[in-house]
Amino acid sequence: MKFPRASGILLHPTSLPGDYGIGDLGPEAYSFVNFLVDAGQTYWQILPLGPTGYGDSPYQCFSAFAGNPLLISPEKLVEDEFLTAGQIADRPEFPFHKVDFGAVYEWKSKLLPLAYVGFQHTTSVDLRGKFETFLQENGWWLDDYALYRAIKTSQDQKPWYEWPSPLKLRESGALTVIKEKLFDEIMAEKFYQFLFFRQWGLLKEYANKHDVMIIGDIPIFVALDSADVWCNQQRFKLNADGSPRVVAGVPPDYFSETGQLWGNPIYDWDAMKADGFKWWVARVEFTLRTVDIVRVDHFRGFAASWEVPGGDETAENGRWVDVPGKELFSTLRQHLVRLPVIAEDLGVITPDVEELRDSYRFPGMKILQFAFGGDAKNHDLPHNYTQNCVAYTGTHDNDTTVGWWLSQAGAGSTRDAEDITRERDYCLKYLCTDGSEIHWDMIRAVWASVADTAIAPVQDLIGIGTEGRMNLPASDSGNWYWRYQAGALTAEITERLLELTETYGRQRS
Repeated sequence: MKFPRASGILLHPTSLPGDYGIGDLGPEAYSFVNFLVDAGQTYWQILPLGPTGYGDSPYQCFSAFAGNPLLISPEKLVEDEFLTAGQIADRPEFPFHKVDFGAVYEWKSKLLPLAYVGFQHTTSVDLRGKFETFLQENGWWLDDYALYRAIKTSQDQKPWYEWPSPLKLRESGALTVIKEKLFDEIMAEKFYQFLFFRQWGLLKEYANKHDVMIIGDIPIFVALDSADVWCNQQRFKLNADGSPRVVAGVPPDYFSETGQLWGNPIYDWDAMKADGFKWWVARVEFTLRTVDIVRVDHFRGFAASWEVPGGDETAENGRWVDVPGKELFSTLRQHLVRLPVIAEDLGVITPDVEELRDSYRFPGMKILQFAFGGDAKNHDLPHNYTQNCVAYTGTHDNDTTVGWWLSQAGAGSTRDAEDITRERDYCLKYLCTDGSEIHWDMIRAVWASVADTAIAPVQDLIGIGTEGRMNLPASDSGNWYWRYQAGALTAEITERLLELTETYGRQRS
């Protein structure tokens, strides 16, 4: 797919403002789409939408197919008459500047069952019909996911590999019994997924109607404790007890001197290839029904993956193991009408990764924050961009631009004080600026570049510091909770972004 010259904003829905503890798919999401339209933007980039577990990371979800019930809008539930206004008014005093995931989970785990009761009493033939259609069209993944979540709840939220062996190993007799025992709980889980995809589908339809496209995200790996691994144990490199023989990560890099130990199980690619990559085809096809374009996270993992022994505490002792990426993407091309992919090609990139990316003409990524640590040949400098790339001021894994500009040694990267000073000096010289509005300087540089696509996190529009950082790689707490405040996207920001977008020919056609 050839991407037009255009631009957009990176914002995960959890970061939207609102009264219910977490950004959701309600009115503020529609307001954000309106902002994108007024500012001449073409893309809304998000992170994975799946149900999150421990650590609240959207890259560690209970399913590669399911949606996150925490994103369900209480206000929309009132509109559908599943809840009353009084039921959603009875809520805790949530903080406005961040997501308290624990408090939100506790409240919505009580609210959503009330919505299910409301649905059971609905007289709307239309809604009942849509629910039945949803069950029929999605049963191929929904049945397993709902069963997994219902069993997990009945087992005090223990991971599947700690369940009793008959359930852990999916013995047919045990599954038959538990399905009957947990029938109501299973149906409730299916209803929550219906709510999510109903609300998300209406929001996406609104965005597309206004010529805004959604860039989604496919993490290459899935969480060990997920319906995907529980239902496909033969497709992963696991021990007999369900524990991983090897886990995913990356070697020492910009973010961590000991590498990043993600802990995800590794695919048994021989098993995947043997059945024609059936699981992968289903995953990508389903995701492209949910979003318009996908950013494939950790693209280099489709050429080779960094496999770390299962018991290690850091990623230092891993090794690169070849992956049949060409066979996979060729199979995807055969099965899918379109394959609009952005390749997240950051990190240790070798010629085989570049060949894989370029053979399918997938645009790679350029990060302006990475541009000033070398010389004029640095490929993240705008004068070295090619058209077929996506240029970012920073991503969800970076500090905000203002935070990066004001950073000190050892805070969120492997840079020392000398590195930071040298980068700042080069940045001032390159951008011809005094640094007083460094976030707008960086946005201008990316927007002015030849890159077909330019993206900035919403934090950089607002000009917020490190307190707005979404994620610090190689850390296991304090991430993913940032939210912007209502009114932060001012008319001045809208006009300024629109002017830059028009000046550099990125406005929506």
